[in-house]
Amino acid sequence: MLNSKVIGLSVMMFLQFFVWGAWYVTVGNFMAANDMTDQISWAYTVAPIAAIISPFFLGFVADRYFASERVLGSLHILGACAMLAAPFTATISPLAFILTLLVHVLCYMPTLGLTNTLAFHNIEDQEKQFPIIRVFGTIGWIAANLTVSSVFGADTSAQQFYITAVAGVALGIFSFFLPHTPPPSKGKAVTFREIIGADTLSMMKERSFFIFILGSFLICIPLAAYYAFAPVFVKHTGFEAPASYMSLGQMSEIIFMLLMPLFFARLGVKWMLFVGMAAWVLRYGLFAGAEGLEGSLAYGMVIGGILLHGICYDFFFVTGFIYTDKKCTKETRGQAQGFLVLVTQGLGLGIGAQVMGWLFGSLTDADGVTNWQMLWLIPCIASGVIMVIFGLLFNDKVDASDEEPGYGTDEAPTTEPSH
Repeated sequence: MLNSKVIGLSVMMFLQFFVWGAWYVTVGNFMAANDMTDQISWAYTVAPIAAIISPFFLGFVADRYFASERVLGSLHILGACAMLAAPFTATISPLAFILTLLVHVLCYMPTLGLTNTLAFHNIEDQEKQFPIIRVFGTIGWIAANLTVSSVFGADTSAQQFYITAVAGVALGIFSFFLPHTPPPSKGKAVTFREIIGADTLSMMKERSFFIFILGSFLICIPLAAYYAFAPVFVKHTGFEAPASYMSLGQMSEIIFMLLMPLFFARLGVKWMLFVGMAAWVLRYGLFAGAEGLEGSLAYGMVIGGILLHGICYDFFFVTGFIYTDKKCTKETRGQAQGFLVLVTQGLGLGIGAQVMGWLFGSLTDADGVTNWQMLWLIPCIASGVIMVIFGLLFNDKVDASDEEPGYGTDEAPTTEPSH
């Protein structure tokens, strides 16, 4: 099982998520330390913008004209150049810095699909080999957090961008030595309708799928608060190496990913999604409760909220991708997964980053003091309301799939959700 191809693809996946994890968790603390606190929400809006744009790039260019490994290598080298420029543009203006991050993520986001394409094209047993390869991505994210935070102490310094750039160049060069993978859709016509997943809209006529998409979009708005402000809050609480502690969330993600088949068999799709939403409510409740407390109790509540990431991410996002895969036909699978990414990772988290940025600004006084308890309490209540409504309205069982066309397909989804 661990042949040379699997080892090479595992190294690829490790570096792929190392590049992302090396700056994404700590950029908020860097901006806070460089008088850009008011623009933190924009740093977490550029990735959703890129997530919306990247399907167009993949549809028009990468999937049809160039070998996947060459596109992967070229994009990572270009993205590394942007990261090398980030410390300089940060001294010019917040806008210049945000635009530099946008250039980087525009190069990075298409590579999430490309790494999956490379992996699935070059392995023989997807169900057994891909999880082994993919778990190295999570390990890479953890390693990046620990490298930036614990090894270099770069949570607030520009060094995090140099670390990202070095990893990007390393992956860029390494990519050219990966197995040759021809463009998967060479010679095929591409339509705008396919790229945006318009055919998936017909699935919205089914009440349960409509409720799922609407609920996923709405709950991603308050979820954006965690990605944008949790690292800043962890530092505010008193943790010296916030990114290192944030990596505990990915460690729990690995554990719950391995346990998902057991929970799936007992809970089914609806309650997996419901428990995932409930974990977000609990996480925000713990963060809100920790504010104002001191010592081990406060630290324990914050760590508890971080450790819930395994349930928050796996039960909600991963279950959502599995549910979507089972609802669609083989012909519409790619479109459906892309549509879900557009709705959640793009529109939901993008709008959420701006809403939470506005909320952060309104809860921060002239002296720079933030009402953290209210900042977490508002998304806690919002998530709770959406969770309850979803629980009451969503009533679909993919276990009874034999009666539904398109259910029970045997191929795994290839779209990669973000952390």
